[in-house]
Amino acid sequence: RRPRCRRETRISRVRLMTEAKPYTFTTKVPFSSAADAEAVCATLSVDNELQPDKVTKKLSVEGNELVAEFSATETRLLRAAVAAFLDLLNLSTRTLEKFGSVEAPAA
Repeated sequence: RRPRCRRETRISRVRLMTEAKPYTFTTKVPFSSAADAEAVCATLSVDNELQPDKVTKKLSVEGNELVAEFSATETRLLRAAVAAFLDLLNLSTRTLEKFGSVEAPAA
């Protein structure tokens, strides 16, 4: 029974963490190929948030779209995180435009 109690505690903590970050931002950015979206996702995933207890960033790829989801405890922290992400996204997309798309791995 003790492990069962711990499992319930974990679920409660997850709910509290979600409720503690009520401000969210989600966007989908289309790319010309899934390989480009994966490359940009890998590039932008390297940097962790400076305050992970206050701001959460989740990046994923759906088809040829990069999906970015942010949540934060305060609006100003959310704004700063999204602004920094958009600056890096802009740099990544300009790099793709300048040097060409990423080739898909051979099957």
